[in-house]
Amino acid sequence: QVQLVESGGGLVQPGGSLRLSCAASGFTFSSYAIYWYRQAPGKERELVAAIASIDSSTHYANSVKGRFTISRDNAKNTVYLQMNNLKPEDTAVYYCHAPGKNIWGQGTQVTVSS
Repeated sequence: QVQLVESGGGLVQPGGSLRLSCAASGFTFSSYAIYWYRQAPGKERELVAAIASIDSSTHYANSVKGRFTISRDNAKNTVYLQMNNLKPEDTAVYYCHAPGKNIWGQGTQVTVSS
């Protein structure tokens, strides 16, 4: 079964950290770029970070540069999103996406609040 499964979301105080995971199955994970998106209530889904397949080059939204780090472990078929110095405006459902396979995960909720 071709799928992406996110985990690692939760409630964290401003300034805190979380690490999200996106586990892939059913396809040759190492051959595909993986993107992290987020969607806050009442807002459009936005691209947060992306990592390429071949050279693991990365791209970040301006709003998360210097705070978030995307990485991948092809041996574990997993992409990570390390989120540091979280802000209330980072509150959203976070989704991973493989555009080359046109598949999305189910999402994981991140809430940043004191």
